[in-house]
Amino acid sequence: MNAVAVVTDSTAYLPEGVAETSAVSVVPLHVVLGSRTGNEGSEVSPQDVASALAERRLQVSTSRPTPAEFAEVYRSTGATRIVSVHLSAELSGTYDAAVLAAAEVEAEGIEVRVVDSATIAMGLGFAVLAAARAAAAGGGLDEVADAAREVAAVTDVLFYVDTLEHLRRGGRIGAAAALVGTALAVKPLLHVAGGRIAPLEKVRTASKALARLEELAVDRAGDGPVDVAVHHLAAGEKAQALADRLLERIPGLDSVHVSEVGAVVGAHVGPGLLGVVVSRR
Repeated sequence: MNAVAVVTDSTAYLPEGVAETSAVSVVPLHVVLGSRTGNEGSEVSPQDVASALAERRLQVSTSRPTPAEFAEVYRSTGATRIVSVHLSAELSGTYDAAVLAAAEVEAEGIEVRVVDSATIAMGLGFAVLAAARAAAAGGGLDEVADAAREVAAVTDVLFYVDTLEHLRRGGRIGAAAALVGTALAVKPLLHVAGGRIAPLEKVRTASKALARLEELAVDRAGDGPVDVAVHHLAAGEKAQALADRLLERIPGLDSVHVSEVGAVVGAHVGPGLLGVVVSRR
């Protein structure tokens, strides 16, 4: 076992099996579908959320893990030093819950360093994997935490949504609210900036927006070595086609992860999401 354990939350959306092979513990957020509440991933799937949003048959919301749930995972790692890396504190109370849990287990001799990644999805995931590599190499608390922060700082999260309505309802768009109510033909491109979801560009028609998303991803990647993830919700074919084009166009890209976002992000963006995460090494 590594001297420093690494913990994250379910919004990292790590590729299947990667958390286990990287010795990363994952604390699930909760998704509420009407009167039903379940853990993201194991109890509520992206398909459950996409169907509920598309059919407008259930109210969909999300909630953070409790401090007690975090504390239980911290204890279960068997480690006395832990780096806990989470989605932006501007978007969720998850970071705050982790901080409360860290104070609770400190009395038991467990030291937890909680890191606000200021991002989400594989923007968070790439930071978590950097922390796991540093831990596997024998790094201490500061080194492992810094590895996560450094990667998060050089990672861009760009995405397209069919509509801003779901983000507006969930209170997650901040300055992007200015885009709501614009002409129906305008499709928004968004990004994560300063830990918040913010408008990036407004593009006419969905096809032009997706083409522009691709161009922005290629531009952010540049010529250097990069890791890329393509996320989607109920748009698997479009996501794979975008990933294939990025493989051809980004010279420093060896591989690209394609995955559907989980229920928590899905609840706030709605079906049709396409996103690209570009992490410069």
